[in-house]
Amino acid sequence: MRYQHEHPGLGHALDSPVASRAGFSPWQVNELLQAGVGTVYTAAVVHVRQGGQTVYEQAAGYIHPEVVPFPATSETQFDLASLTKLFVATAFLLQVASGHVTLETPVHTILPEFRGLRPIQPYEDPLQPGRWVTVSEEKGPVNADEVTFRHVLTHTSGLPAWRPLYMAPPRHRRMRVLHTAFAYPPGRRVVYSDLGFMILGWALEAIMGASLSSVLDTLVCKPLGLQSVRFRTAGNYRGITHIAATERCAWRQRRVWGEVHDENAWALGGVAGHAGLFATARDVAAFGQAWLDALRGRGPFATLGSLAQEAVRLHAEDHHVRRGLGWALWSPAPESPSRPFGPRAFGHTGFTGTSLYVDPERNLVVAALTNRVYYGRMSQPIARWRYQLHHILSQHSLPET
Repeated sequence: MRYQHEHPGLGHALDSPVASRAGFSPWQVNELLQAGVGTVYTAAVVHVRQGGQTVYEQAAGYIHPEVVPFPATSETQFDLASLTKLFVATAFLLQVASGHVTLETPVHTILPEFRGLRPIQPYEDPLQPGRWVTVSEEKGPVNADEVTFRHVLTHTSGLPAWRPLYMAPPRHRRMRVLHTAFAYPPGRRVVYSDLGFMILGWALEAIMGASLSSVLDTLVCKPLGLQSVRFRTAGNYRGITHIAATERCAWRQRRVWGEVHDENAWALGGVAGHAGLFATARDVAAFGQAWLDALRGRGPFATLGSLAQEAVRLHAEDHHVRRGLGWALWSPAPESPSRPFGPRAFGHTGFTGTSLYVDPERNLVVAALTNRVYYGRMSQPIARWRYQLHHILSQHSLPET
């Protein structure tokens, strides 16, 4: 296991002709990585590609400093949290491209339980226990039959962002999602919803007649050669010395290490459409590169055809929130992670401190994986760190001509 100063990626970054042509300097990123250790996260890996080549890969920190001083390396795996949604959305879009389903297909035609009239109600705030979130003052009813997969992929389904499924008996958790009340009329707002992507994962299983893990492996991971991208089922603690630890969970009453951080994903067995995947930064960047290639009609996702462009165009907008199909689009919000990049940039973040951003204008892919929830759930430190990282890369990675 190599220590940080022995990591081979730094020499590659310095010597890369692509980095030299772009004016990319690794030293500022090195300093930012080191500055975050012990304050923003205990472990981080940043992997940058430009022009289809790796121009930077570096690790910093330790995977679990309370227990063992194993340093983070390029092989360290992180809990991807909501980056899982990108893999699930991609698998679904590949099924659309294959003609097995359409964006306008009503969800209930694949999952018959998701139908009928529902009220509009507030939902529990996941970050402030005891507080409820009201999106719409309307009372409903809303007809779930009208919700399409386009609604789900653009987070305009009307579904609440979150519900505490892990508090329900195991046999009731799936039905709690499929029978939940709505938060607003579909199509009226953009509310980022974990529940919507749980449903998308179950729909994929129904369409393909296989587990979500098998579906992602068949449609996404094997075609791209992604060997680290895997769900870790509840109770599977093997190989955790290669995984960055996350938060001390009040509900589980232990530090989370080698199992999914998200309580609802854990309660669903570690395999869910909204969270649960683990991977290295290198494999996450390779996934981003495959999307960049698909926009130019190349690579393993070329079969998406025009759907690749469709996925990264604006479908829904709510204040500074702009959504494609599964992807978050460039936003003018002051500390948006996309703001330093070009207006065609797209990406996603994960609650554990992970992110993937693609800037077609710069031919740039940036995967930054951290375990920021090791120190709790405050969002400001990781938001500032991520913005600084993207600002450095945008300054030194000039748009291609």
